Amino acid sequence: MLRFCLHYGIHFIVPIIIGYFFYKEQRTRAIIILLAAILIDVDHLLATPIFEANRCSLNFHPLHTYWAMGIYTSFLFLKKTRIFGIALLLHMLADFVDCLFINA
Repeated sequence: MLRFCLHYGIHFIVPIIIGYFFYKEQRTRAIIILLAAILIDVDHLLATPIFEANRCSLNFHPLHTYWAMGIYTSFLFLKKTRIFGIALLLHMLADFVDCLFINA
């Protein structure tokens, strides 16, 4: 239960908190972008089986690779792409926390 709450809390609650407190002038837009990062899970459709409860997504799915995370990190350096970088890296953090529970 703790694994579920932390994983999905980071996916859905933390983005709302970040958008609310750090993007006051464009709250709604920021929150939508931060929540939309869940869409990179579309790469799970390439896996067999599509869902495996005890599989770590990191470095398994194409959009969850370390190379992809490097690109997401580069988004942080430009103001126009920063919110996308934050959103995608936050998604990676959520999946990392999930991996910690799998490997424990």
